[in-house]
Amino acid sequence: MLQKKLVVFITAVAALNAAAPSIAQTDNYPTKSVRIIAPFPPGGSVDTVGRLIAARLSESYGQTFVIDNRGGASGNIGMEIAANATGDGYTLVVNTVPLVTNQFLYSKVPYDPIRDFAPVSLLTGTATACIVHPSLPAKSIRELIALAKSRSTGLNYGAAGAGTNPHIAGELFNYLAKTNITVIHFKGGGPAMIATLSGEISLGFPALPDTLPHVRSGKLRALGVTSLKRAQQLPDIPTIAETLPGYEFTTWQGLLAPKNTPRAIVTSLSERVRKSLSAPEHIKRFNDSGLDIIASTPDDFAAHLKKEVEKWGKVIKERGMKAE
Repeated sequence: MLQKKLVVFITAVAALNAAAPSIAQTDNYPTKSVRIIAPFPPGGSVDTVGRLIAARLSESYGQTFVIDNRGGASGNIGMEIAANATGDGYTLVVNTVPLVTNQFLYSKVPYDPIRDFAPVSLLTGTATACIVHPSLPAKSIRELIALAKSRSTGLNYGAAGAGTNPHIAGELFNYLAKTNITVIHFKGGGPAMIATLSGEISLGFPALPDTLPHVRSGKLRALGVTSLKRAQQLPDIPTIAETLPGYEFTTWQGLLAPKNTPRAIVTSLSERVRKSLSAPEHIKRFNDSGLDIIASTPDDFAAHLKKEVEKWGKVIKERGMKAE
């Protein structure tokens, strides 16, 4: 009996000793800089939100959170790096709808959006906008539809890659308007925006944070927003649904960690995000940029991801969308 008790005691001590470094590491987190992978080039909505969140977390923790842009393959390259990273809290990733849609568009995706990540927080939500180069002779959604139907070729729109937010928004427009505006894929939202600004492509469906500066400066013309309600940042711009009933597309941005990241670190990050983003000055700054703050719990974000997988899986399969 004494020998059995001794074995149990030794086993318990060994377990505590093994856990001690992990507990200490969690309590002191972070002790060095943290990278947040943005799986798209600079200039798009994911990069924008990532940089805003990195700044807030840097302020909160007193350690540097830096953005690491790893664009390519509609986010698959950056997501693979994040999925394979050590789950110690020093690698995070920020992404949007392609996180869940790529698995339905590509024959092979190097990660599972549910199993390979620990959700930290659903950060923000935003509408996108249909924008055109000023040289395009269309000043409303109705005129754009008429123009698209009058041309057999020539009109095109830019997307950040197959299955990205602008691609889904553009194909939903084609589907409801019965148009055939050609998609031109770029490596990210930033390059697509540059092409629209230069007149290389006719139009686009970028997120409001990417849209607002160029619309306000007159470099681009906004014809409609993709939400059901008009955007407070563009109150004079109608919704696309006012012309195309049933049209609705809103997107989101979320923060995740590799799957084996300690729950205590995930909880700490989520709490810091919620506390930071609840400050009035930050709410205003995000809203002015076209972003609605959500700042969810890890469990709420996990539930959201599962719903998004089910929602977009059905849509993409029904419409036969594939990444070429």
